[in-house]
Amino acid sequence: MSDSSVSERASAPDIIASPSISPFHEEPNARTSRAGAGQTLRRPVEQPATAARSRCTERPGAGSAGINLSLHGDLDAIEQEWRTFERRAECTVFQMFDWLAKWQRHVGSRRGTIPAIVCGRDDDARLLFVLPFAIERRGPVRCLVWLGSELCDYNAPVLCERFAHRLGAGVFVRLWRDIVGLLLASPRFRFDLIDLQKMPETIGPHRNPFLDLPVLVNPSGAHIATLAGDWDRFYAAKRSASSRKRERGKLKQLAQHGKIRFADVQDGTDVARTMETLIAQKADSFARMGVENIFARPGYPEFVLDVAADPGMRELVHVGRMDVGSAAVATSLGLTFRGCYYLLFSSYQDGDLARFGPGRAHLHELLRHAIERGFARFDFTIGDEAYKREWSDIELKLYDHLAANTLRGWAVVAMKAAFRKTKRFIKQTPPLWRAFSKARAIAGGLSQRTRRA
Repeated sequence: MSDSSVSERASAPDIIASPSISPFHEEPNARTSRAGAGQTLRRPVEQPATAARSRCTERPGAGSAGINLSLHGDLDAIEQEWRTFERRAECTVFQMFDWLAKWQRHVGSRRGTIPAIVCGRDDDARLLFVLPFAIERRGPVRCLVWLGSELCDYNAPVLCERFAHRLGAGVFVRLWRDIVGLLLASPRFRFDLIDLQKMPETIGPHRNPFLDLPVLVNPSGAHIATLAGDWDRFYAAKRSASSRKRERGKLKQLAQHGKIRFADVQDGTDVARTMETLIAQKADSFARMGVENIFARPGYPEFVLDVAADPGMRELVHVGRMDVGSAAVATSLGLTFRGCYYLLFSSYQDGDLARFGPGRAHLHELLRHAIERGFARFDFTIGDEAYKREWSDIELKLYDHLAANTLRGWAVVAMKAAFRKTKRFIKQTPPLWRAFSKARAIAGGLSQRTRRA
């Protein structure tokens, strides 16, 4: 991805072999326990807190951090500062205020998600970073997670351009203890465990500071194609002559069923209709694969429709559709940000025309669209599907940080870590993944037939 590009790092992240209880479970003292949303903490958590402001002070050999922390449970309270900051800060498209605010409005508010936004400022009150966290209840435990994590393919902090100069090696680990202490100081933000998923190695030019914490490799990676030249040269470099001939033949067969037109959808009514088609097509696709239909979750369709149709997000959002005659045979939703095209959702119509590859033809047009508009990269986002590997020359590893804060949280962390390790092993072992995917699709087909009976 453009904002988390692959680079050589001075040291590898600390990959944990097994989870352990985090040392962040001490009960706050009587003074700190009364603090709430919008609070700040003046001293490191190791010292008694006398006010609501925290400062990561200098320690021998560590250099000066001089960072003041504040905690916000209301997105509206920091909207303008966040919007101003993101224009010059290093982040991914999924940390833009509009994206996360819409997620909270349509999804988070329905499930009781509490935003827990941590801001770090220097002594002149200039923002150094924004950490868009949230508290969510999952079964019997309360979790510290990234806000909107499920619909963010990359979760990361928002960092100022001088972040690396302000926090030297090792400083973030000590600062993290202060951040955790600030959250735990208020009953509203207390949690049993930390589950920060899908974190890239870098954010812009900065090494992701969260990789200084113990991490696991996420079960899924992400894939990016570097775009150069024109579409014809790019296509020839990625596909063999025989593949291109076969794909041209399929496209001609598709054209026999009606005029083919690629639509760059912008009209509000047309955008809504296209997104409704995409959601319906994805529901059919999920059913064929035997996986959960995410658009059946409360608020998800409303979120996608709001993102796609909001005129204020026009510069970030691209809605695409391929028509054959009067039928919308393929649809897509993408984001455009700092020289990169992010493909979030794409779908195609199942049925007689599916054998002619409308989804593949639509992807070709999206790649052509990105190249012609000068994008440097095409990010297929998270997922290790074979077609993504065929087009991509960059593979991103993503990381999770799991830590327990209570004994109850430890039990859940242990299960989550074991599950994710097993899932990654299966996904990274092609014969096992093919067998699992086939069995899942068979089970999904049987389930569909049972529901229809």
